[in-house]
Amino acid sequence: MEDTIINNIFSVTPENFDAVAHQVFQFQVQENLVYGEWAGLVSGQWSVLSVKSLHPTSAPYALSLTPYPFLPISFFKSHVVAATQFEPGAIFESSGTTHTINSKHLIKDLSIYRQSFLTAFQLFYENINEWCIIGLLPSYLERGNSSLVMMADALIKLSNHPNSGFYLNDLEGLQIVLQQLEAKQQKTLLIGVTFALLDFAEQYPMQLKNTVVMETGGMKGRRRELTRAEVHHIISNGLGVEKVHSEYGMTELLSQAYSAGDGRFVCPPWMKVFVRAEDDPLDIKPFGKGVLNIIDLANLYSCSFIATDDVGIVYEDGSFEVWGRLDNSDIRGCSLLVV
Repeated sequence: MEDTIINNIFSVTPENFDAVAHQVFQFQVQENLVYGEWAGLVSGQWSVLSVKSLHPTSAPYALSLTPYPFLPISFFKSHVVAATQFEPGAIFESSGTTHTINSKHLIKDLSIYRQSFLTAFQLFYENINEWCIIGLLPSYLERGNSSLVMMADALIKLSNHPNSGFYLNDLEGLQIVLQQLEAKQQKTLLIGVTFALLDFAEQYPMQLKNTVVMETGGMKGRRRELTRAEVHHIISNGLGVEKVHSEYGMTELLSQAYSAGDGRFVCPPWMKVFVRAEDDPLDIKPFGKGVLNIIDLANLYSCSFIATDDVGIVYEDGSFEVWGRLDNSDIRGCSLLVV
């Protein structure tokens, strides 16, 4: 049964998303004690919601089934969120400060995560073999339990390019390599944590014509907080790129959304984003402004229905922007920039 669900997840279409989501929901209610209990506690409240408000006919991507209970993301800090009993193949942990409790995501099957990020990457950026992948992720490389580092490391190896690799703090060496790649007109992806990309753009300005620059968020107190627009302006001017791409992911998810510029993210087929009212967690809509709720079907062995602390807007076509975090949410290493 589980193998069938996994196959359905990565072959999902807009037409059968509802059916696969319901399949995953039934599995997790039965096999995930934390989510099952949460769903039982709120099920009475969900039954009084207007289903029509969640799936207008103008939004074919939205759910057409009864709305699902979304688990608060904070549960990953306080509970073991796992579907079925298993010895984890990995434990992804969020970064933070000494004053915060970090989220932990127990991973049963790393091949699902690998299939998720590789399929999504090639969906948005096509054949990985055409790329040189360079990671500028100093704060994450210093930890051994980062899902972002695992993804970047796999992409680097799969690109099979001799210049692909990580650059911890060697910004001068990064400049030299990028100049060499530009001279060869090599298609390159520079994926970096925000503060490191800002440092690089300001210290080593250059004109990149064959390089996609992608920021993953993350300031972690290294610099003063900036809006995404300010960050992209500095990076664009410093590195000579017209648009700065972005990756939206987090410890509690096994899928990523990507933006090709202007901070507007697009999900892979097995991931969808909704909005809830800040003052009413049960007031959920398929588009509009509010706090983001995410369905990530790749989270089969944890929870696929997550109520995040990210504030933003979801558009009618399913794309979305992230504006910041709720005031009472903890600082997170992958946090996106506050407006």
